[in-house]
Amino acid sequence: MSDRAARAAGAKLAAARPILLEARGVDKDFFDAGRRIQVLRGLDLEVHRGDRIAIVGQSGVGKSTMLHVLGGLEAPTAGSVAFEGQDMGALDAAAIADFRNHKLGFVFQFHYLLADFTAIENVMMPALIARLSDSEARERAHAVLEMVGLADKLNRRPSELSGGEQQRVAVARAVTLHPSLVLADEPTGNLDPDTADEVHRLFEQLNTELGITLVIATHNERLARRMSRVLRLKEGRLFDEPMA
Repeated sequence: MSDRAARAAGAKLAAARPILLEARGVDKDFFDAGRRIQVLRGLDLEVHRGDRIAIVGQSGVGKSTMLHVLGGLEAPTAGSVAFEGQDMGALDAAAIADFRNHKLGFVFQFHYLLADFTAIENVMMPALIARLSDSEARERAHAVLEMVGLADKLNRRPSELSGGEQQRVAVARAVTLHPSLVLADEPTGNLDPDTADEVHRLFEQLNTELGITLVIATHNERLARRMSRVLRLKEGRLFDEPMA
């Protein structure tokens, strides 16, 4: 089956699954020296549970901003974002923080690991913030580090890990609490092709084995082709992207 046919089949299956995240009419504006800059303009998006969606587009078009709005890191200027039917705009700061910690995982181009902490200590952080006991947080962190192939490097600090290993630690940290959704912003942007492929396979594993829904902004065409749906962000809106 071709990539295009596989994505078409996946789209039909997705339509039968419940909507996990929905954006409707989302605008996002910034102001620079009194000048209004429109980044997102009436953006609509439906993410169904179990989806693997790639967001592509030129640098500076607003992919990172879009992920920040979807993940509750920034509020939209207009429009709405709902997660599991709950309007995010109706939540207070504490509820949004709880949502991001329990329901959502973020992976960035730069791993943002804490330099003075070991791999397992970095991965434990979300569980400790969620007030799990130290022993349970450590157990969860150990399990996900084993899943990403780093069970033998639990006590290494970031400086003792390769770039690909650091990114795998960042992915493990994002899924410690088994979130429903992972938003990833250029997660392989700083990696060589072989290492990037390892991270690609890891994302597929998270989707197929843990059922985690993925929305990934990427310039990497090989990663985009692994997704079930590819959307292009252009002039503030999303369009289906046909790929050969």
